[in-house]
This record gives sequence, C-alpha cells and structure tokens, in this order.
Amino acid sequence: MDVRQEVLQIGQQARQASNVLRSLSSAVKDRALRCIADTLRHKTRELIDENRKDVEAGKTAGLSDALIDRLTLNEKRIDAMAESLIQVAALPDPVGEIVTQTIRPNGLRIAQIRQPLGVVGIIYESRPNVTADASALCLKSGNAAILRGGSEAIHSNLAIARVIHAGLLEAGAPSHAVQIIPTTDRAAVGEMLRMNQYIDLIVPRGGKGLIERIYAESRIPVVAHLDGVCHTYVHEDADLDMAQKICLNAKLQRPGVCNAMETLLVHAAVAPTFLPAVARALQEGGCELRGCERTQTFITCKPATEEDWYTEYLDKILSIRIVDSLEQAIEHINHYGSHHSDAIVTEGYAAAERFLDAVDSAAVYVNASTRFTDGFEFGLGAEIGISTSKLHCRGPMALKELTCLKYVIRGSGQIRE
Repeated sequence: MDVRQEVLQIGQQARQASNVLRSLSSAVKDRALRCIADTLRHKTRELIDENRKDVEAGKTAGLSDALIDRLTLNEKRIDAMAESLIQVAALPDPVGEIVTQTIRPNGLRIAQIRQPLGVVGIIYESRPNVTADASALCLKSGNAAILRGGSEAIHSNLAIARVIHAGLLEAGAPSHAVQIIPTTDRAAVGEMLRMNQYIDLIVPRGGKGLIERIYAESRIPVVAHLDGVCHTYVHEDADLDMAQKICLNAKLQRPGVCNAMETLLVHAAVAPTFLPAVARALQEGGCELRGCERTQTFITCKPATEEDWYTEYLDKILSIRIVDSLEQAIEHINHYGSHHSDAIVTEGYAAAERFLDAVDSAAVYVNASTRFTDGFEFGLGAEIGISTSKLHCRGPMALKELTCLKYVIRGSGQIRE
C-alpha cells in the first residue's frame, strides 16, 4: 500500500471511530486510560529498549544534546506519562457539559453543550511522551486521534502505540480511536494536511520549519505556536535571591523545551549587583551568554545581535538586555517575544499588575518560573500543545480546548412568525 492509500485508510478508520467515541461513556474512556497507564508501567523495560534505538540513531545523526534530551525515555519519564493518564482519567468529562442555558420569551430552551471536535491530527517531533499525552486527551474528550511522530522517535512511538491499542481493546473502546502513521516518509504529512474530509483539527508540535510548512500547506484548521521566545524580567525592587533561583530554573532546568527562558531582562538599577552573580551561576551550568552593550560592562559575554532577541535557542544559550523601566521591558517582550510565556520578578503590586495587564502572552507570571506553562503543572492532566493562537484556544490545550460548542434547542411547537 502506498503512502497516500495508507494515510487515507487511517483517516477513514478515524472518522468511523469518532462517531462511536462521541457517545462513549465516561466509564469506558476512563477504564481505557487506566489500562494504558498500567501497561506503560508494566512495559517500561521494553519501552526503554525501543527508545534506546532512537537515541543511538539520533546521536549518530548528530542531534543536539537538547534534542537528545527531548527524545530520551527513562523510568521516571515513563512513570510521569502513566501518571498523566491517571490524572486525565480523574478529571471531569467535558463532553455533554452545559455551558449556558436560557429560556426565551417564546418558551424555547436554548443550551450550549460541549461536544468533541471529531478527529484530531497531531504532527510532532522528538518527544515520544506526546504520543501518550495526546492520545489520552483525545480519548477523554471523545475525539479520534491520528498521530504522526518524527522519524527520530519512530521506534519509541510505535512501542507506545502498541500499549495504547492494548488498553483500548481491554476497555472495550474502538480500536481505531488512536492510530499512529507508521511510516517515516515525509509525504505522509502532506497527505494528512489534505484530508479535510476526515480530520477536523491539526495540532503541530515541533520546530519552526515544521510548523511553518503546516501553516502553508494545511487545508485543515491549525492550532499551534511558531516559537517559544520566553522572557524573565527582573524589576528594580525584586528579591534578587528569588530572581536568581527563578532565572536558573527557567533557563537550565530543561533548556530544550518551549517554555524555557530565552531572554533575560534586567532593570538598570539592579544590574550591577544582579548580573555578575546570575551570570556566574548560569555559566557554571554550561550556559553561553549573549548580552547588549550595557550588559557587557558588567559581565563577560558575547555581543547580542538583533536576531538574538527573536531567537528560540532550545539550548543552553541566553540573551540578556538591561532596560531602564518596566515599560521598556514590556515593550521589548511584546515586540520580540512569541506571546508564549513571560515572567516578572518584583515585590511591587503595581508593577506586577501592570506587567500582567500589558504583556500580550498566553501565560504571564509574577515571581515564578516560565517552566510551569504545562498542562500537567496547571492541573489539566496533560496537554496536547501550547497554543499562542487567539482563535479557539490559547495556552495549554487540554480537555475543554479539544471540544466545541453545539446549540441544543428544545421547544413545544414554536414557529417563527
């Protein structure tokens, strides 16, 4: 079977499964999620063995340390995947939720009710945990899922998919509720993007090149973000010990992810004290620093270019700029940022509230690391992606974001005059 026919068959099977999932009980969906979680833990060694094939191939291909980190599975990460499924199972089922309900003067009862989108296509790179997280959220929200992972994680993704299918069958859910495209042929992505008769939404997770291609080619609505250019701004009244802890976490805890800090902004009043200390700690952690001219008077670093302010490094590289005011920090973030996640460290209520109001991002923080922009950390169980779009949803996409609203009208013989 050629790629086109293979992807077409998967789309047809997904549409059939979605018609069953739409009315599937919460009990069956939750039982499937718990079965999958149990099997993930039981198959930990097998999953790590399959993942090792991908990691070794990635190292041979010269993938960066950050990408290897995103690709790697270990016992802790597999257990986190399983725990995420358990959390999703414990969440309220959004399908059937009555969002609004009114009675018109003519007696019509009009309600808005949540319902599944239908079939969700997820195209992603590197991170095999997305296979489990995306499957869980789609299943719980009554959507069929078509997954197309990157070639660098093919063994890992296929192994996780086998676990998912076993859980679906054990729980009595449709076997085609979650399908993974088994080929690494890039033509499969193009075929998916043309299947608007079978797929209702595309969610891409990956590098800028992948997402730009999807935006350009897709006949299907796309929810995505192009970059995660996240900022931390240290205000003049910040607790500098707190600020240093937040900055180190935001940059070094896991630098290869979209919610890691890429630019540090520091108020001129605290730069002479704060910058040498935080720079030393960052450099001890292996971070390359690039700074504006004023920054270079306080620390040893490479000069930052205009391009640096726009760059999502996804690596141990950080750009630093000194600003003269809160307003200048806000202006920089709104101009150069990607509207993903941005933070202020301040002891002042007025500064915090101004930052929260004025920064145009999906997630804004006061005195906390941007690394918390994550469905699991937000108590959503998991996420299918972080959206910086302003239509349909913004921020972590979890259960409610995978539904749409349907008007349900009940009458007693009303006709329109």
